[in-house]
Amino acid sequence: MTQPAHIELRALEPEDLELIYRLENDPATWAWGATNVPYSRYAIRQYLESTQNDLFADRQVRLVAMADEPIGLADLFNFDPTHLRAEIGLLIAPEHRGRGYARPILEQLEQYAVRLRLHQLYAITAVDNAPAARLFTHANYRTSACLHDWLLSDGRWVDATVWQKTFL
Repeated sequence: MTQPAHIELRALEPEDLELIYRLENDPATWAWGATNVPYSRYAIRQYLESTQNDLFADRQVRLVAMADEPIGLADLFNFDPTHLRAEIGLLIAPEHRGRGYARPILEQLEQYAVRLRLHQLYAITAVDNAPAARLFTHANYRTSACLHDWLLSDGRWVDATVWQKTFL
């Protein structure tokens, strides 16, 4: 695999509406996330207008992953200010998958979390999601639990793995 281009994470802009619309409305990714219905452009526009893009104010932050162009979305969500932890979400556009972008995106999310003085990041993935398992294993996350029948995928229940990494 070739070395990926320089990756940056940046705040959302109104121009990101179509990227978000395309990625969030791809049914192939719904089994990985917390939604199974499409989002309208109107709903996404409202989100873009209302978000402060501040983890402490919104309890989530969504960032655009940039190479030479927008390649995906990186999220910290389900933020718990008492226990200083947040869940990770990575969504790379299909045409950019398999190019080594996930690792530098994850590293930047971790650096951001440390700057915010978070104690822990975690992710929940399907047990059969081999790319996610490789990513989190190589990034020194530990598995802490198996959640049985946690995700509904193509009409069947699948187990999920909880991945955790602590800081500070």
